[in-house]
Parts: sequence; structure tokens; C-alpha cells
Amino acid sequence: MKASGMRIGLVGPLPPPSGGMANQTLQLAKLLREEGAAVELIQVNRAYRPYWIGRLKGIRAIFRLLPYLARLWQSAGKVQVFHVMANSGWSWHLFAAPAIWIARLTGIPVVVNYHGGEADAFFDNAFFWIKPSLYRADAIIVPSSFLEAVFEKRGFSTSIVPNIIDLSRFSAETDVEASSKTNSPHIIVTRNLELIYDNATALRAFSIVKHTFPGATLIIAGSGPEREALEKLAAVLGMTDAVTFTGRMDTDGMAALYRGADVMVNPSLADNMPISILEALASGVPVVSTDVGGVPYMVEHGKTALLVPAQDPAAMADAILTLLNEPVQARQISKAGKESVQQYAWSEVRDRLLCVYEQVLTRPRTSAVGIK
Repeated sequence: MKASGMRIGLVGPLPPPSGGMANQTLQLAKLLREEGAAVELIQVNRAYRPYWIGRLKGIRAIFRLLPYLARLWQSAGKVQVFHVMANSGWSWHLFAAPAIWIARLTGIPVVVNYHGGEADAFFDNAFFWIKPSLYRADAIIVPSSFLEAVFEKRGFSTSIVPNIIDLSRFSAETDVEASSKTNSPHIIVTRNLELIYDNATALRAFSIVKHTFPGATLIIAGSGPEREALEKLAAVLGMTDAVTFTGRMDTDGMAALYRGADVMVNPSLADNMPISILEALASGVPVVSTDVGGVPYMVEHGKTALLVPAQDPAAMADAILTLLNEPVQARQISKAGKESVQQYAWSEVRDRLLCVYEQVLTRPRTSAVGIK
């Protein structure tokens, strides 16, 4: 199956800021082009023009939406298929839904690539408005069994096309046994500083870990509106000198961060298939994560990661200490994690995606997405 000669309109966010879906959009465009496809990128988060419009909440959405709609119409005349990177909330209503309807009006097949750990709650609240657009999609692809179940519950068939991880970038060997014996372990959190990712629980868990490992350090790599509050919490907990907030980091910087880590912590309250966990697994870094959303579908507790309840600093600290105090178990989890992440390489994902493209391009245009 070949992508060569295909003309694909890829609709989605691009960095900055860096994030799971933005990085996936950028990476997918690069990989498809390397396969010989012509990729028209339609960015949903272009910078505001003029820049000061970005300060005007509410009004700024119009200044981003109108150029976006114009770009969709323009691109519809050049491509064979729209591939729409979709998410929950206003992102769906403002960007995904218009792309679906414009594709339908112009007779172009559209593939909806749905992400987002909050999909179930979003559908519960707004499915009346979401369903008409979904009916007009030619295919729905999701990266996990978790989201497959969310759609199936509402009668929509999906195909699983996993997120992609560049294993060559995140494949450095780490000596888990040696690092787990150190008195100064390095713990990292690689999520943006937003309430949904609950970095506060990671800070509280780290404060417990420091009772056993006084020389431990925590690096929180990400940007977001909660930074000031998190810095204040670190100060209240007496850990200012032990906690570093790096802000936004590029991919090379993140790879270096994983290489120096002993444990990666994912404290989120809702998730689908976090790229940060895949990056840690590929880097051989043992993972402690909350057992929310799609996370239990991508890692197995006790085998490829340790899972804990959300908003439970004590349980999170216990899991971190288990990895630090039990180097044999940490090494086993690291090895199993590296093996499991191979399924997210482009060589494994490629044919699944191209098969979906082929199906929608050859299907009669009167057909829509499979409804159960």
C-alpha cells in the first residue's frame, strides 16, 4: 500500500505550544511527505494577527476562525481527502466540525482522527450537537481501545490507528539498576501546567519521596497557566531548591531529559494515550501514572508501568519509592515498557492509516461512517 501521489489535507494544531496532538500533526505531515504524499497543512492554531488580538478573549476566536475557514475552502480544491485531528470541547465545535461540513459540501472524503481523554464526558454533555457531524464523516480513527469503546457505546464504528512515536529519538539506553541505587534520584513530569494534568499531586508525592531520598530532584517540563501556583506550592512544601520548572522544551531537549531520569510520573486526571508516557517507555524510563482514561489500555500495571489512583499523593509516592528501592523490578518494567512501545513506530502504524485512506477514497460518496 502506497501513499505516493495522495493529496492529503491535514487539519490540526501545530507547535507552539508543544503538546500531544500538535506534535502528532507535525510528525504525521513529515512522515506522509517522506512516503511521497502531498500534504496540505491546515493549521487550527495559527498566531493571531495582529498579535494583540490574542489578549481579547471571545473576540479573538473570530480572528482565528475566519482565516481558518477560508483556508479550508481553498484547500478543498487541492486535496483528495481531509484528515482532521479532533479533540473535545470548543476545539471540536470551532475546528473539527467546520472541516467535516466543508469536506462534505465540497465532496471530499473526511477522516476524523479523534483524540482526548475527556471524550466520554464531552459526549455526555454535547452529543446532540456532535452527532450530526460524526454522521457525515467517512471514517473515524482513534488511537486507543479506550476511545474505541467511547464511540462504540454511542453506536459509531472506529478503526484504531495508534499515535506515532519516533523510537530513534527516544531510544537511549538507561542503566535502571544503577540509577535506582543512587541517593539522588531524578524524577520527571513532562505534562503541561494545566489543572487537568494535576502537577500539584506530583509535587505532594515528591515531598513524601524526599523523606526517604533527601537528595532527590524533580523536574517539571511544560508550560501553562498553573506555573505560578505550582511554584508557590513547591515553596510551601519547602522544596524550592529541589524542584525545577523548565518551561517549554523542544523534542531534543525532552529526549535528553528522559536520558537523565530515574522515574517519569504522569499525574493527570483525564487522559487518552499520552505521548509523554510513550516517550518515557521508549527511553527505558520506568513510569508511574494515574490509572485514568486510556492509560490502563496502553500500559499494564506491574508489567510495563505502575498505576495509581488519581489525586492520591501517598499512593503515587509509594509507587515511585518501589521503583527506586527495587532495582530488579524497575529493570523488568523498563525492559517490558521498551518492548511494548514498538507497536507505536511508524513502520507498524503506516499500513493501518493508509488502509483507512484507501477505503474512504474508493468508497461510494453516498456512504458515511459505519453506524452500529
